[in-house]
Amino acid sequence: MKNKKEKQKDLDELRAQLEANKSIFLAGYEKMKVDQDFELRKTVRGAGGNYKVIKNRIAEKAAEGGEAAGLLKDLKGMCAIAYTSGDPVALAKALTVYAKANPAFTFKAGMVEGRVVDVSGINQLATLPSKEEIFSKLLYVINAPAQQLVTAMNGVGRNLAVVIDQGVKENKFQG
Repeated sequence: MKNKKEKQKDLDELRAQLEANKSIFLAGYEKMKVDQDFELRKTVRGAGGNYKVIKNRIAEKAAEGGEAAGLLKDLKGMCAIAYTSGDPVALAKALTVYAKANPAFTFKAGMVEGRVVDVSGINQLATLPSKEEIFSKLLYVINAPAQQLVTAMNGVGRNLAVVIDQGVKENKFQG
């Protein structure tokens, strides 16, 4: 059993993690086996996040006065949080894939960039493209007009060369 000093240390650590990470997913993990929990932790780490089983009262106290207060208020049942300061879409995708394969893991709610979302919001977030995919599409859109301009400019020179070549072959340039 933890003493008051250890509980306060846990509370302070959780408060620091909640303040540092703006994307948090609250989940239930009832009836999960140890190997499933190990696989879940590995999945979350692979997506750039962290996973922690929390005591409901400590989580509520840690969130008081912060952005996560609405998310972690009046918790019921066995709860865990997955959080990241990186890409929330990658974590949501990883958790959604894991939840489909393991029905013992269920979403309760989430907070993305300071805004509380429900389970349907998490599922919508999981269907979004990743940051890298969005950046590559944006780069393509920015780069496309320049490519088209270069292609058009090269086309004029190429067409001129073809006309001159045909004129030489047909002896049109005799003076």
